[in-house]
Amino acid sequence: MAGSLAASAFFPGPGSSPAASARSSKNAAVTGELPENLSVRGIVAKPNPPPAAMQVKAQAQTLPKVNGTKVNLKTVKPDMEETVPHSAPKTFYNQLPDWSMLLAAITTIFLAAEKQWTLLDWKPKKPDMLVDTFGFGRIIQDGMVFRQNFMIRSYEIGADRTASIETLMNHLQETALNHVRTAGLLGDGIGATPEMSKRNLIWVVSKIQLLVEQYPAWGDMVQVDTWVAAAGKNGMRRDWHVRDYNSGRTILRATSVWVMMHKKTRRLSKMPDEVRAEIGPYFNDHSAITEEQSEKLAKTGNKVGDDATEQFIRKGLTPRWGDLDVNQHVNNVKYIGWILESAPISVLEKHELASMTLDYRKECGRDSVLQSLTTVSGECTSIGADKQASAIQCDHLLQLESGADIVKAHTEWRPKRSHAAAENA
Repeated sequence: MAGSLAASAFFPGPGSSPAASARSSKNAAVTGELPENLSVRGIVAKPNPPPAAMQVKAQAQTLPKVNGTKVNLKTVKPDMEETVPHSAPKTFYNQLPDWSMLLAAITTIFLAAEKQWTLLDWKPKKPDMLVDTFGFGRIIQDGMVFRQNFMIRSYEIGADRTASIETLMNHLQETALNHVRTAGLLGDGIGATPEMSKRNLIWVVSKIQLLVEQYPAWGDMVQVDTWVAAAGKNGMRRDWHVRDYNSGRTILRATSVWVMMHKKTRRLSKMPDEVRAEIGPYFNDHSAITEEQSEKLAKTGNKVGDDATEQFIRKGLTPRWGDLDVNQHVNNVKYIGWILESAPISVLEKHELASMTLDYRKECGRDSVLQSLTTVSGECTSIGADKQASAIQCDHLLQLESGADIVKAHTEWRPKRSHAAAENA
């Protein structure tokens, strides 16, 4: 009680003097009654309510008079204590709405619209930027032809700044395998169908003929079309037509014959009816090289070793581990590189390969040691666009050092032309 009385001395009511407050306090001490303007907490009640920001909501209970009896004070719970709402002073900044959510929504809508507009309005700087973006290829012409595009890389060109014949041959092989895979006919072997895999059969190339009209340069985009057809009772023919993507000019035409071999016995096999049923629906009788063109290609002969011709030999050729394919025999493109190993440097420097015919006689294993023989059988005259040019013919033989023939080949060479001259020819 003393504390309450002491507090009242510091909070006099409005309109009262300190002396009056003191007298009131004294009377209260004598009679035991509380002043009317003094609350239970000893705070002088103000007649006028304070401003809304400073309102004090207090719950108080009138105390009974103290007449010698026990005073029963009701305890106020913590959650019932006075609540003083506090609000910041109203300023222009505080009255602004919360723009963060609105700004985030506008930004999201703008970015989404910009992305859609970019996809619709985007145009490549070069036409070939939209060509076969991932290099997977696709089937065209009602499923009869497979098409794939290749960019000529810097590591695929030779000293004359054009793609090598091995590069082009690798493109042919890649499209052949991707054709089988895209058609859904790829088994667990390289190029083998599911029925072939069940019987341990694999494809091996028997013959390849190709005509090269021009060589692409670094950065050129080439378009390769390939398809298959029947070749006799037990064989399959595969053809290719390679064009420059931008101009549509023919780069190379090629045809090949493939037969089946048993993977374990390494012997040739007939084509089972189940395999024929798998690949038969994809046969296309169109030929990349016409019969007339094929007849002009000289057949491989036995001129190698003739004393009347100049002969070049390269011995000690052995396959590396990287030269083997998944069927554990040397990749057929590697044979072309070995054949050209023995070609005279004078021919390679001043001429380019115009045509080639290869007859594969025997497979080569990883432990084989080979020798390459090339015979320059003479010169022939071909009529060019504006003048006569001298062309060279060569016969090649790749054989084991023990004497067994691996590959026989015949090549024709024409004088080199610049890339611009080849395009204008």
